[in-house]
Amino acid sequence: MYPFDTPPPENPTLEMLLDTIHERRPQTDLTMVKLAYEFADEAHQGQIRKSGVPYIIHPLCTAITLAKMNMDPTIVVAGLLHDVPEDTSVTIEEIEKNFGAEVAHLVAGVTKLGKIKYRGIERYIENLRKMFVAMAEDIRVVIIKFADRLHNLHTLEHLQPKKQYRIALETLEIYAPIANRLGMGEMKGQLEDLSFKYVFPKEYAWVRGLVEERYEKKEAYINEIRLRLEQELNASGIKFISVEGRLKRLYSLYQKLLKHDKNIEKISDLLALRIIVNDVADCYATLGIIHKLWRPLPGRIKDYIAQPKPNGYQSLHTSVFCEKGQVVEFQIRDEQQHINAEYGIAAHWSYDEADPDTNKSRQLRWVRELAAVGDAMERLKDLENLKIDIFQNRIFVFTPKGDVIDLPENATPVDFAFAVHTQIGNQCAGARVNDRIVSLDQPLKSGDVIDIVVDKTKRGPSADWIKFVKTNHAKGCIKQYAKRSLSDWIKAALPSRGK
Repeated sequence: MYPFDTPPPENPTLEMLLDTIHERRPQTDLTMVKLAYEFADEAHQGQIRKSGVPYIIHPLCTAITLAKMNMDPTIVVAGLLHDVPEDTSVTIEEIEKNFGAEVAHLVAGVTKLGKIKYRGIERYIENLRKMFVAMAEDIRVVIIKFADRLHNLHTLEHLQPKKQYRIALETLEIYAPIANRLGMGEMKGQLEDLSFKYVFPKEYAWVRGLVEERYEKKEAYINEIRLRLEQELNASGIKFISVEGRLKRLYSLYQKLLKHDKNIEKISDLLALRIIVNDVADCYATLGIIHKLWRPLPGRIKDYIAQPKPNGYQSLHTSVFCEKGQVVEFQIRDEQQHINAEYGIAAHWSYDEADPDTNKSRQLRWVRELAAVGDAMERLKDLENLKIDIFQNRIFVFTPKGDVIDLPENATPVDFAFAVHTQIGNQCAGARVNDRIVSLDQPLKSGDVIDIVVDKTKRGPSADWIKFVKTNHAKGCIKQYAKRSLSDWIKAALPSRGK
């Protein structure tokens, strides 16, 4: 079995849910969880899933997923009740009466999202706006929705092919990228891999075959490297929490293969080692030990601790030449960074000792920005434009003063200029990237330092820039100026109506 094929329990029970919660939160009073299960079980009585199992299995599996994520009991209770108002005669008011306003609020939010169907691009734009508004009001709603979607993906085989494709495509294009932007790496990976085989079945089979062919051989090799590193860490007095092999997810591997001529021999991180240590100082000390043992590949050391990714991800990455000339990637992070990388914004409700305020504020700011662009979204004609600003992979670049600017992949210096300030975009006359003069259409890379050359005599942007800019903000500014210039020209050309 492929290591990420972890289906939900075949016969989930309330006891499984209670045990999962107790294991992670031993002090939790489970009374409300038991009552919620009984309430949901009674409400869904007589309802059967397409797979032929009682309907209660679905909310129970959703709740177990939330419990495994260490969500607090309020979220777990809402997970148990999330389908009650939509699929039964029980109302939100009854849920509030029995379980309180907070649970009712979460269930109502999930119910609203449940009504959003992927029925074609034009209608979906407005639905996405509603989703972002719901996320901005309470991000816990979308966390419950992710757990709900995860179980639905596990049971897609029981639906008609057309519906399988629709649900999987929506997950791949909408839900997984949102999970990524919220820093929920584990959730993103599961959503992508479960959708992959329904959206691109041939490609899925091909990639899976490549991995399974190499996995056993690679695993034995990685274990040798792991043991050697553990011995060296012990000898150096560095206490580590874990050193484990990490197999690259299928969809992520597929995307990387497309960039490397579909040649798996060019993929160095098919199986990588992830080291979890106690603190940041030990992260850098471990990096030094790895580089003492093995020669690093030039340009492959990435410090996401000093410069976190736009979604808050922090870790040290390095690729080195190990025994027999094989290249191995290492990821090094402390326990808190690992929790944040796995759970993202959900870590705020996962671990009481967690303090992801910086990441959480960054992620919430992104969500609020999405909710605020409602008017702009309503004017969008196609999902591709929306995906550029919202769902595309992001890069982070810097101003000369060290401020971080978050942009979509392949953004240009002009996109950067408009992201800093509209006036800088309007008066952009050139750009230096890492102290080198570059053309204005050159794609930027994460970590670039960009200095925009401004011409204060310029009144506005060049109309030609529309051909290469990537962000909707830059496109909008260029179009607006071109429209205003045309209007001014027409006014000047018309004869005066004065006396």
